Amino acid sequence: MKILVLADEERSYYWDFYEREKFEGIDLILSAGDLKAEYLEFLVTLTAIPVLYICGNHDDYHLRAPEGCICIEDKIYNYHGLRILGLGGCVRYKTGQNDNMYTEPEMRRRCHRASLLATMKNGFDILLTHAPVRGYGDMDDLPHRGFDCFNDLLERWKPPYMLHGHVHKAYGHFQQERIHASGTRLINACGSYILDIPDDAYPELGRTGAKIYDLYTHFKIKTGRH
Repeated sequence: MKILVLADEERSYYWDFYEREKFEGIDLILSAGDLKAEYLEFLVTLTAIPVLYICGNHDDYHLRAPEGCICIEDKIYNYHGLRILGLGGCVRYKTGQNDNMYTEPEMRRRCHRASLLATMKNGFDILLTHAPVRGYGDMDDLPHRGFDCFNDLLERWKPPYMLHGHVHKAYGHFQQERIHASGTRLINACGSYILDIPDDAYPELGRTGAKIYDLYTHFKIKTGRH
């Protein structure tokens, strides 16, 4: 499966200089936050490729969500077998801002709830966040600090991939790929990144090994509700 991952900066390559050919072979588009709703709407409309998104700290999707796109905040979304967990937002560094900032304890509670979902679905294959993991490509200043609880989440579930943004290339602290201690491949998708995942790197649809969830998935497929 080939995935176009976007974050932080609207790329004129895809927007102002749109060409359908640039999206050939792309199966799915993921947004890691801080992107205009109009940008995501443009992509889902012109390409007809599904767009899944989470929120960045500058997004105001609570006022105007990107139409035609799917929010996966605090969900594990199954796309043809690929399980994607969405946890948007960044470390709270101001009061009175939008709802996309969290203290470490607040994000830890979200991670705990996500782990309950992961238990029911026998894990997940991609962790999609806006903020990075603490100690892996984040910065020392509070606005760009990563969440330490993401370390625990990765250590527990060991997903193959974590995709994030928030730390821009212009900050001078940018490294696009890292490997976490858990073995997870960490990718900073600031701007854009194309991730090509082998078909054998995630379960077939309805074959996660979680009995009840797989039965439910097969029922949805059989009834045409998937």
